[in-house]
Amino acid sequence: MVVRVQPRQLALDLPHAESLSREDFLEGTANSSALRLIESWPDWPNRIMLLVGPEGSGKSHLASIWAEQAGARSTSAQALTAANVPGELATGALVVEDLTPGSFDERALFHLINLAREDEAYVLITARLAPAAFPADLRDLRSRLRAVPVVTLLPPDDALFRALIVKFCADRQMSIDANLVGYLANRIDRSFAAARQTVERLDTEALRLGRPVTRALAADVLRND
Repeated sequence: MVVRVQPRQLALDLPHAESLSREDFLEGTANSSALRLIESWPDWPNRIMLLVGPEGSGKSHLASIWAEQAGARSTSAQALTAANVPGELATGALVVEDLTPGSFDERALFHLINLAREDEAYVLITARLAPAAFPADLRDLRSRLRAVPVVTLLPPDDALFRALIVKFCADRQMSIDANLVGYLANRIDRSFAAARQTVERLDTEALRLGRPVTRALAADVLRND
């Protein structure tokens, strides 16, 4: 007797484009202050501003929106060097992403802040922690960072959290209904990162098993946590 085995689909790890346009930014009470800052440019309280929030909270999305309207260049905090600071500020506006304690050149950041002030350039910095928590060795840099106004993105409320799940699914061209959204929202951590990771796992398992994205599949995925 010949037994035919139904082949499983191979889940390819392909990149999924996430739209970073203003139209695709989901506004809620958690991020309304940060969005107002971006939309109020160039009428900022300070030419150097800092967006602080947890992973996936929309900092990079907001920075991308601002870079588009301000003609800003973008770089990572880790890539900053004292030598490349003048070039990074060449357009008069700069996004510095992911300022993380202990992972950047302190002299380069100090030079950036001073030169931005001298040139009257705009700088938008993103970080997961406020500068007060940064153990910088340069005393002058510590004082400069503490003087930078901070706008904080908060954890999402229920409405924003559900909208995020829908958006992450749409980014992956996944079709889900309101019941599944509610099921996920009530069972995973209330965080941006958890929503993105759960949707990614659902998509991967649906492709691997050749199954539709349903509540039953979601239950199987969450059961393995």
